[in-house]
Amino acid sequence: MVKISIIVPVYNVEEYIRDCLESLTNQTLEEIEIILVNDGSTDKSQKIINEYKEKYPNKIKAYEKENGGQSSARNYGIERANGEYIAFVDSDDFIEIDMMKKMYNKAKEFNYDVVCCDVNIVYPDKKIEVLANMGEDNKNLDENDKKNIILNGYTVIWNKIFKKEILKQEFLFEEGVWFEDVLFMYKLIPNINSIGIVHEKLYNYIQRPKSITYTYNEKLYDINKILKILISYYEEKGIYEKYKDMLEYTCVRYMLATFIKRVAKSKDKKIFNKCVDYAIKEINEMFPDYKKNKYLNNKSLKNIYLKYFNRYIANIVYIAEKNKMN
Repeated sequence: MVKISIIVPVYNVEEYIRDCLESLTNQTLEEIEIILVNDGSTDKSQKIINEYKEKYPNKIKAYEKENGGQSSARNYGIERANGEYIAFVDSDDFIEIDMMKKMYNKAKEFNYDVVCCDVNIVYPDKKIEVLANMGEDNKNLDENDKKNIILNGYTVIWNKIFKKEILKQEFLFEEGVWFEDVLFMYKLIPNINSIGIVHEKLYNYIQRPKSITYTYNEKLYDINKILKILISYYEEKGIYEKYKDMLEYTCVRYMLATFIKRVAKSKDKKIFNKCVDYAIKEINEMFPDYKKNKYLNNKSLKNIYLKYFNRYIANIVYIAEKNKMN
């Protein structure tokens, strides 16, 4: 029986994929399958995949497809997964060799829907430790627990394993957009009933200078598209009113903090100012009374920033990000 299917989208990562595959093929949990989906790479990634496939024929399932983006590759892998649980690993990251064993053992303690672990964010000159921040082990998530996860959770997908049976059709990844993992997680949260936590840093998230995290791209506007799809999903499921305050706060945070910080990578001040105006306009159209949101009343520096965000504050962010790049 396959206990965990590890899905790895691959696109032009010849410099990094060996470290990733070494960490996966040496997992102490034997009953895994590694699903490599080459999403139209034009470098030597496939050559490296073939090398590992030949070395580990019973562990690796390798596929090639036309380029369709990371979401497309992940969905392709989900459709072919046989594991009891599914994990997602980015091909330029690596995991500790006992990650899958520890995650699976935790999952089987109470048949958890989702299990999370802590993370190392690895920069060229430093390492930052990030907690899973999804609460504690919880066998019966109630509405308040789910609201807390929406507000405070570290809602990435790659430090988690998911019970395959809950990844129904509606929990596939939105294709053709960035920030698809944000949408995936926020759609999933109301539909899970239990969560387990492994308080160990088992996933290594590699920050590289050429990553999209460090660059400006028009696709950053997808974050607004994703948030609107998210709101529509909650409305269609009849649960929007239950989660309205949390969703409003989350959308404000993504548009006025995450989006602004990312677009500040642009070296063109006109582009940045255009993005700032766009973010302010979109948030005011979506949530005209967002400044009354109860979660903004907590006088933290972050909430003061969000509540009083304007062009002047945005310019401070722009200068700070520009100094980091210099």
